[in-house]
Amino acid sequence: MSENGNTEADKSPVNDDFETMPIEDALKKLGVDPDAGLSAGQVDKRLREYGPNALPETHVSLAAKILRYFAGPIAFMIEAAALVSAFLGRWDDFVIIFGLLVFNASLELWQDMKASNALAALKKSLAPHATALRDGSFATIDAAMLVPGDIVRIRLGEIVPADLRLVSGDYASIDQAALTGESLPVDKKPGDEAYSGSVVKQGEMRGLVIATGANTFFGRTAKLVAGAGAVSHAQRAMFQIGNFLIAVAVVLALVMVAVQVWRDIVVTDNWGLADALDILQFVLILLVASIPVAMPAVFSITMALGALALSKEKAIVSRLASIEEMAGVDILCSDKTGTLTKNLLTLGDPILLDAKDPQDVVLAAALASESENSDVIDTAVMEALKDTDALDAYKMVKFTPFDPVSKRTLASVTDKKGKGLLVAKGAPQAIVDLAKPPAEAAKMVEDSVADLGKRGYRALGVARSRDNGKSWSLLGILPMFDPPRDDSMETIDKVRAKGVSVKMVTGDDTAIARETARQLGLGTNIIPAADAFPKDMDPDHVPGRIADSIEKADGFARVFPEHKYAIVKALQQRGHLVAMTGDGVNDAPALKQADCGTAVSGATDAARGAAALILTAPGLSVIDNAIDEARRIFGRITSYTIYRVALTMDIMFLVVLSTIFLNFQPLTAIMIVIMSLLDDVPIMTIAYDNTAVTKNPIRWRMPRLLSVSAVLGFASIVQSFGLLLIGFAVMAHEPAKQYFGLHDQSHLQTVMFLQLVAGGHLLLLVTRTHRWFFEPPFPAQPLFTAILLTQALAVLMCGFGWIVPAISWTTIAWIWAYLIVWLCILGIVRVAMERLIDNRLEHRARATELVNRNLHHHGHLHS
Repeated sequence: MSENGNTEADKSPVNDDFETMPIEDALKKLGVDPDAGLSAGQVDKRLREYGPNALPETHVSLAAKILRYFAGPIAFMIEAAALVSAFLGRWDDFVIIFGLLVFNASLELWQDMKASNALAALKKSLAPHATALRDGSFATIDAAMLVPGDIVRIRLGEIVPADLRLVSGDYASIDQAALTGESLPVDKKPGDEAYSGSVVKQGEMRGLVIATGANTFFGRTAKLVAGAGAVSHAQRAMFQIGNFLIAVAVVLALVMVAVQVWRDIVVTDNWGLADALDILQFVLILLVASIPVAMPAVFSITMALGALALSKEKAIVSRLASIEEMAGVDILCSDKTGTLTKNLLTLGDPILLDAKDPQDVVLAAALASESENSDVIDTAVMEALKDTDALDAYKMVKFTPFDPVSKRTLASVTDKKGKGLLVAKGAPQAIVDLAKPPAEAAKMVEDSVADLGKRGYRALGVARSRDNGKSWSLLGILPMFDPPRDDSMETIDKVRAKGVSVKMVTGDDTAIARETARQLGLGTNIIPAADAFPKDMDPDHVPGRIADSIEKADGFARVFPEHKYAIVKALQQRGHLVAMTGDGVNDAPALKQADCGTAVSGATDAARGAAALILTAPGLSVIDNAIDEARRIFGRITSYTIYRVALTMDIMFLVVLSTIFLNFQPLTAIMIVIMSLLDDVPIMTIAYDNTAVTKNPIRWRMPRLLSVSAVLGFASIVQSFGLLLIGFAVMAHEPAKQYFGLHDQSHLQTVMFLQLVAGGHLLLLVTRTHRWFFEPPFPAQPLFTAILLTQALAVLMCGFGWIVPAISWTTIAWIWAYLIVWLCILGIVRVAMERLIDNRLEHRARATELVNRNLHHHGHLHS
């Protein structure tokens, strides 16, 4: 005790290394008697100091969540247009624009409410109650009330309530697979650590609480989950496109306002509120024209339909943006146990010693097992027995379960004649000590076990005695392993053929990981996590040297949750798009951080909550289908993006150039709103379009995308402005004016309206493929039907004068002829642009390769 009566234990234990210090020192530092426990006063004080044994929770109100969806470049532009519409009393425009805004926000809210369940699922895995020793007696208390220094009792079937150092008791077998990824329960003895959230499978022990709440191994995992999460590349792309269009719109609006004000003040010397409202109306037209209002909706609907397609392939999508991410994934980090392997301990071919028949060894091992026991080794032995009826010939007299001292199970049985038999199975060395075989046989066992160990196999020795234990016969060795799934190798080969490299990440031992990787053809450069990651390393900032080894590795063994998270984060910081598969609590942080986290069949709630893609069929084969579907979806989204940016530039520049140079407003506000609907609403059927699947990962390359969009946009401006100039020429020539029926400027506005609606959809035929628009894959029926119906509606509107002033059928025919000529010109522009960019990229790649070769050559010369 110190002078003020406080023990040293009242200081925070968080920074002390309680995991490794001698147990007596830990008890002393935490100021607790293992036979009496803490007093009520100590508990109260420590509760105030360390807080409850629960995961911290930050609550975001629904209102705050909703407001987030109304922020961002595109949302701000839509809101600005809606406000200007309301200010001018254009309520029809306001309703349409605001409706699209609410629709986009509703879609995002729905996705988020589905996806953000990881922490809630983690909390379900924590023990609700604990048996604690306080003031000299055991009592069941709420697990949240545990504090560092408490003595707790854990027994069969219970969840470990906090991080413990085991202080007394013979033995406990604890399943911590969901936390560490180890495929078998771990045998614990006094002095060992037990993690919060793990499950006791056998035995009973007492433990000293060394960490609670967020400071436990489990709590650190939850903290990583809460902090994990990458911004979707689709969101980033929409922000960049929005910023690009905002920049163009602002510059054009300023130019247009300056010209208009100069005309009103300097030229006509007449300026009033009406003129200001006219300029505001022009700005409104430009804003409405420049905003790709349906872009978020098209993205969401395209991905939602992709999610529907994936659900038929046994994959549930919980975060829509992950579908688009999967298209660009170039590294797949896969968990081993249960994903690449069957998570089913299986016996290999027995190594025979005294036995002559392999099944004789298996039968003896089965007799030394408890069939009603859920022990995985006993289950594997029973599964390997071909004739289970053979067990009926024997009656169990006595069974001694496995314990960490003898390291074997022992059974006394009698056959139908009443003749007694002893059978034992366990650690090979323990069985050798029991059977005392000749030195040659003992050496053979030692060599066999060593060979199996190198290949990651576990070994089980089996012996039998027919004279009540006076002499033993060493029957043989049973190899045990978790075999690869039947479809794993095929899936890995398919995924690699798509340009995706596969890395195995497991909590199992290095030898086991290497053998599994060898069997699957993954390579054998498996790095133990302890060798790669320093203990105090910040997983968010992986040093360059370690990041290099992560990139080069074929896989990782003995990993903890922070290691998995660091692996994903380091690869992302190197510019990779990473998919991660897993099934346990230990996988949750990495699943949430990955660009496409995938929870495999049978995953824990925590893993499913953190994942973006949830597989409902065993194995990885559905990942291959997901990559194909994702690349089709990405192709559709980029087609739409190029089309929308090019068309938006066309409309914006047409409005500004005609206002400045011709003092003519080419479209009315209602025309622009109708045009946006006619262009965008049917385009949502692009989600069904036929799209080629690329051979390699594809991702957002904004310079290329905006370059192609800008060139096609420029060509479209020439097309539109050219038609406008032709229209002015026709109106200036009386015979032509009569022939085309263009009697005033309102008819010319209808001409421009039809050109932009029809030309917009013809432009889509150019943007939807890198090749010639008349080559396959051809447009899907829903898309083609939607375009035809839209064109028919636009033609009827212009021919019969619905909403817009009517023009003659002759004029409509000539507009279409003009558009078809321009369709061919735009097709030539697109193909030429793609070839030019590809040639540049090829030259750049060659130059880089040449530089690297020269550097390599100089390096050899110096060495």
